[in-house]
Amino acid sequence: MFTPKIPPPDTAPTPATFLVQPLTGTTHTPACSCHHTPNMAPAPASVPAAPVSRPAVQLTPGSLLVAAAGGTAMVLIIGTVLVSMLLATAITAASVAICAVVLRSLLNRPNNR
Repeated sequence: MFTPKIPPPDTAPTPATFLVQPLTGTTHTPACSCHHTPNMAPAPASVPAAPVSRPAVQLTPGSLLVAAAGGTAMVLIIGTVLVSMLLATAITAASVAICAVVLRSLLNRPNNR
């Protein structure tokens, strides 16, 4: 009952057989009607010599100025977003606190309305 069930050897595919038989004997019509022989594959192009090594990044005064301006702009934008999120949280907390005080005063003194 607990032994594995192995298919008999006559139904199991062998490594040499394929589940899908390859197409043999089919011919394709040529794309053009002219009678020429197919071109041989061109020889691989020679690999050019490696260029002289140089630094990956060349910093010029203009590019340093652009990088500094971009960094400054990024810091200012991210700072503005974070401060506005903190301000939104503080305003929400203050309004919730005011609502809690008003509700508490309404519920504690129902006869004084």
